[in-house]
This record gives sequence, C-alpha cells and structure tokens, in this order.
Amino acid sequence: MRIIYFSKNYTPHDYRFLSSLSGTDHEVFYLKLEVNKRQTEDRPVPENIQQILWAGGRREFRWRDLPRLTLNFKHLTQKLKPDLIHAGPIQTCAFLAALSGFRPILTMSWGYDLVMDADKSAWMKWVTRYTLKRSAFFVSDANISRNKAVEFGMNPAKTMIFPWGTDIEHFTPKPFKPSSLKPFTLFCSRTWEPIYGVGVLAKAFVKVASKNPNVNLILLGGGSQGGKIRQILINGGVLDQVHFGGYISQADLPRWYHMADLYISPSHVDGSSVTLMEALASGLPCLVSDIPGNKEWIEDGVNGWLFRDGDADDLAAKILDVIKNRELFTKIGEAARKTAEEKADWKKNFGKLLESYNRVIASP
Repeated sequence: MRIIYFSKNYTPHDYRFLSSLSGTDHEVFYLKLEVNKRQTEDRPVPENIQQILWAGGRREFRWRDLPRLTLNFKHLTQKLKPDLIHAGPIQTCAFLAALSGFRPILTMSWGYDLVMDADKSAWMKWVTRYTLKRSAFFVSDANISRNKAVEFGMNPAKTMIFPWGTDIEHFTPKPFKPSSLKPFTLFCSRTWEPIYGVGVLAKAFVKVASKNPNVNLILLGGGSQGGKIRQILINGGVLDQVHFGGYISQADLPRWYHMADLYISPSHVDGSSVTLMEALASGLPCLVSDIPGNKEWIEDGVNGWLFRDGDADDLAAKILDVIKNRELFTKIGEAARKTAEEKADWKKNFGKLLESYNRVIASP
C-alpha cells in the first residue's frame, strides 16, 4: 500500500519507524512538519523512503500557518493518492491531516500530546477531540495515553498499544561485577527539559554526594534547563563529579550504558520510555519516577526501583539505599533484561504497527 508517514520532525524515533518501513513492500512517503531546532538524529532518511518537500518542514509550526499548510497538504494527498496517512503528534500532524479531509488516518500518539498538551486549553481539547473522532485507528505506546484517547472520544475497538521498543541485539548486558571499591556511577540520558525532571536528579545527586563522595554522575544530552542544572551542581560543590557527555549517536550509546551502575529517569511525563527500554535491554538496574508510564515497565524491587515523582529527597534516599544493596544488582539486571526481551523487542513490536495498517484498510 501507499503510505504517508507524517511527523513533527526527524528524531531517532522517526528513524526507527522509517527504517523498519523501508524493509516492507509498502511505498512510503515521509513528510515533516518542522525544521529541527536541535538535530538529534544524524542518520539520513532510510533507503526506499521518499521524503517529500512541501510547504511545511522549513520552520517551527505556527498556528497562523495552518490554513496554508492544510491546503498544500490536501494538494499533496491528491497527487500522491496514498492508501492511508500515519500521522502524529495529535494536535499538529494528525490534526492537519484531519483538516485536509483525507481519510483514512491512523493517528499515533507521542505520549506528551495526550498526557500534557490535550488539557492545556479549551482549544487544545477541541483539537484533540476533533482529530480523534476523525481517525480510523489509534496507536499508542502505553495504556495511559490510550485511555486518555478514549476519554477524548476515540473508539476503544479502534485502538492498539505497542511499545516503540529498542534493538535488543544492539543494547546487550555487560558482565556485572559489583564492587564497593570503584566509584558508583549514576547515568541519565533524558533531555534537559522541564518535563524530564533532570533538575530533580541534580538536587538529589548533591544530597547523595554529601553522604557518599564515591559516587559519580553521567548526564547525556542537553536542553533549555542546562544553565539551571549546572547551577544546582555548582552550588552543591559536585560539578567535578559529573560528566557531561553531550549528544551521543545510537551506534555509540550502548557503551555509555555499560559505563554505569544505575540508570535513573526522573521524568514527570512518559509513555513507554525508549531510554528506559535501552537500559533494561542493557541489563542495567533502573531507578525511575513512579509515574504511570514507568509503572507499566518497572516492578519495584523486581526489575528496578521506583521513587516519588519530583521528590529529590526520596530519590536521594533511594539511590543511597540501592548503593548499599549492590549484591542484588545481578538479579535485578537479569530481570531487567528479561523484561526487555519480553516487551521491548522492536522487531516484534513493529509487527503490531503493520497489523494496525491492515486493520485500517480492511475497515469499511
């Protein structure tokens, strides 16, 4: 079938979807809505994927551009004659596709579009409801976003959950040898934006280091909260115990997981976090905020641990407690890897997306 894959920009997640789609018999056209403010995917668009240049994809999305973009998008669909459009996030790409009048649309949630954006204003509520009621099918990576979509009018029978997953052959465990002699290394690869709570981790690390100076922290990525996070670490006198790794390619990322003893995600909002899945696949014990999305993956004390979302004191206490119980790490790491193998294998999970395509086309 002929498919338009319409996304906000070009991220590692988009690359994962497009790369897998390029290996199918489908003819896939890729459109992006915005120019990337901060390029996080350095790989070219996969072979066999036709990237289409159009009125969008040249600057950040602005609501005043909506009529012009919708008209141009409508002309594109008339020219390309796709069998379906796969679009998301909901309030931008999927909304624009719905406005164009094209049907059928498979709407894909990116998590934040439902957990955060949908309730921001009366306008966003209307946009969300409008889009979902005109979607032939809905896919999501977590129960929390699927349930939210149903609240906004999506037919429950036309929904499917599949974690976006990771390459469990690329992310593999290293032999774990617990030792109280070497520095204990914490690791976080979340983006430095408010919703991901890296500032909470910075505050907790200051508290941890004051009680156990034999602890280091690796922070990857970057973002708008960079100055605030660094200031917390400077004020706490722990900056020299933190390594800032910047943006790391997917090819090199497994090596960074292997440097760590404990993965931490202080995110306030998540569906099925791909970085968490990478850590699980790497057999790395995980300590994550107790938000609904994380609780779909982590069973406290079995394959990782939970702390109270936004509570730096509780996070610090949990880190110190985990360090004292290193003898559990082999068992926890093995359980983490098993979770990844059972739930986070992208090669298996991708088949659910193809199944959803077939269900859309088969629907009357």
